[in-house]
Amino acid sequence: MRVRRKRIKQIPLSKIIPNMITSGSVLCGMFSLMLTYRDQFLPSALVLVIAVFFDYMDGRVARSLGGSSAFGEELDSLADSLSFGAAPAFLIYAAYLTEASGMSGPVGAAFFTLCGVLRLARFNVTHTTGGFQGLPIPAGGLALASIVIARIPLTPHLAIAAMVGLGCLMISTIPYGNLKLLRRGNVNKAKAALLMGIAVTIFVLMKEKALLTLISIYVASGPLHFDWGVWLALEAGGDEAAREKK
Repeated sequence: MRVRRKRIKQIPLSKIIPNMITSGSVLCGMFSLMLTYRDQFLPSALVLVIAVFFDYMDGRVARSLGGSSAFGEELDSLADSLSFGAAPAFLIYAAYLTEASGMSGPVGAAFFTLCGVLRLARFNVTHTTGGFQGLPIPAGGLALASIVIARIPLTPHLAIAAMVGLGCLMISTIPYGNLKLLRRGNVNKAKAALLMGIAVTIFVLMKEKALLTLISIYVASGPLHFDWGVWLALEAGGDEAAREKK
């Protein structure tokens, strides 16, 4: 009796590389949790900043290699739920919320994480082009991490308010600009140079508080109905329907 061997379909390198980059975000989320557990709050927050880089690069690499896949999309969402949902919420809980906060601390951290997961689930089933609907979860997670980097002395009530407020923005329908849709040749160089100059100036003057300042400006841009992607683009509506998670 002849045994038929199943041929294993080889996965092209163009699909493996983006998923490896996304895996870097997963590792950052796990390292952040471990560092927080050991009360290393600043390194934990900095690791989450690195996770943002992986999150940004995986989509760009996938598009440049033509390696976008359903598997990669699901992996990206799972990575985001860990690195920008659970990890930053646990970081704020450990850094600012003690047993004196009672159940409000755990509930606030859980609320932020739940809103982030709901935000990702809604994105996965809602195919839209252009800007984001609700605050992207990487921005929400980065906002929490930047509070720790800036060494802001939050009271427990303010820490809970920050998590609840960001969580509500994530599940809201407030539009946010999507800078990932900007393409080479469709960027206003003068505006981009101005924005870069302002960012550098903020970093020089505000140092560890610079990241919090910049992410706060982006968070506020949603309720103010200011789309950074449209402002920086040469042609409005010229973006591609790229499926970026968050």
